[in-house]
Amino acid sequence: MAGHIAPEAAQGGPIAAVHDGDTIVFDIKARGWDVEISEQEIQARLGQWTPPPPRYKSGVMAKYAKLVSSASEGAVTR
Repeated sequence: MAGHIAPEAAQGGPIAAVHDGDTIVFDIKARGWDVEISEQEIQARLGQWTPPPPRYKSGVMAKYAKLVSSASEGAVTR
């Protein structure tokens, strides 16, 4: 089971390289995770990654999405 993982995938972080069917290994004691693909494959996948389009382009939800911080930082607006 995974708890909260900050939304770094939406910003092109390593989680963005994970595809359906990849094996993910959680190290509970070290409080980390790893995906069982090579670093070269991760870099190749990230090289082809594009950010997802914003779900909301105008209105209060668009403003909130632009201003809110990650849940790992308290999900507060700036």
